[in-house]
Amino acid sequence: MGCLRAVLCIIFPPLSVIDRGCGSILIVSVLTLAGFWVGGVIAALYINIEASKR
Repeated sequence: MGCLRAVLCIIFPPLSVIDRGCGSILIVSVLTLAGFWVGGVIAALYINIEASKR
């Protein structure tokens, strides 16, 4: 995971997982919009770290 993507995870989590699939976008968007911004950030970071391992 690149530095730019990590910053994007923190600033706007749904945009950082846009290329990871519909389910990822939905989960991160719901967490972020429901007021759990930190949860959305953590989910986005986790999804991107797991995708970069593959």
